[in-house]
Amino acid sequence: MNPAPLRRVGLVLQPGFSTLALAGFIDSLAAVNALQGDAAYRSECLSAAGGPVASSAGLQVQTQGWTQAAHWHAVFIVMADAGPADPQLSAQLNAWAAQGAVLGGVDAGAAALAAAGQLDGLRACADWAQLDALGDAYPAVAWASGLWEIAADGRRLSCAGNTASLDLACAWLASLHGERVGEELVQALGLKGWRPRDERQRAGYSEQRGAGSPKLAEALALMEANLAEPLPTEEVARLVGVSRRQLERLFKQHLDTLPSRYYLQARLARAQRLLQQSSQSILQIGLSCGFSSGPHFSNAYKTHFGHTPRDERSRRALAWRAGPPSGETS
Repeated sequence: MNPAPLRRVGLVLQPGFSTLALAGFIDSLAAVNALQGDAAYRSECLSAAGGPVASSAGLQVQTQGWTQAAHWHAVFIVMADAGPADPQLSAQLNAWAAQGAVLGGVDAGAAALAAAGQLDGLRACADWAQLDALGDAYPAVAWASGLWEIAADGRRLSCAGNTASLDLACAWLASLHGERVGEELVQALGLKGWRPRDERQRAGYSEQRGAGSPKLAEALALMEANLAEPLPTEEVARLVGVSRRQLERLFKQHLDTLPSRYYLQARLARAQRLLQQSSQSILQIGLSCGFSSGPHFSNAYKTHFGHTPRDERSRRALAWRAGPPSGETS
């Protein structure tokens, strides 16, 4: 019996990619190879120019230039932090697609596929903090708030960031090799199973924080669903079915804070994520997180984080520019 043909998986790294997301795919492919007793998959890290690419944690990962993969009939998974659309990457993705390659995007990698038109008419996932901006920028894509998506023909993959890549990798490999291999893969990786595609990215967080109090969990979910237009504390209490005093008691007992303070922190956390990962203007981000004006947003942000939204955006720009020189190689 002839061995299965080698399937090369190019992991296309952009500056600021998640090391957890990268590890999820590499470990899953290595585990499938071990389970099947052959080297059916070979993962290789790629970038435009080759050389080291820095992750969000500062880890430098060595890559080869993607021109060396120009004629692969393979799988290409883009792993990226948020940033402006890259015309060079879009052109390369379209070239790979024309050759019949499978394309995937992890976290903001899904935005790269969308910018190339490779997700038009399909459901796709990205990190929850980017979904509003992506919906405005790429309305032809059906952006979902779940963890991962695999197109019906299996040729387009996408997921949220970090550990969601492990869920996507397991689900994708199981779809290719069958349920039994999928179960063995999960065991080999020390998992109970991969999370379902439609599990909401933020639901688990709300449930965990509200453990032991369904009313608190419901209040947290309401707040997370209404960050752009914050609800008054009295309205949250009414919708949950408790008095304002009862709601404040629940927050104090379980979270050691007041509802209004928690709500403000949740809005500011979303604003920070958008400043770091989207190209929206500072004013747009402030308004989308429930702040009435630019000064209101700036003052609240500085009080909480110790620096202004403009300082946050400047830090992100400096980190982006600090990537390896275009001509650097190993």
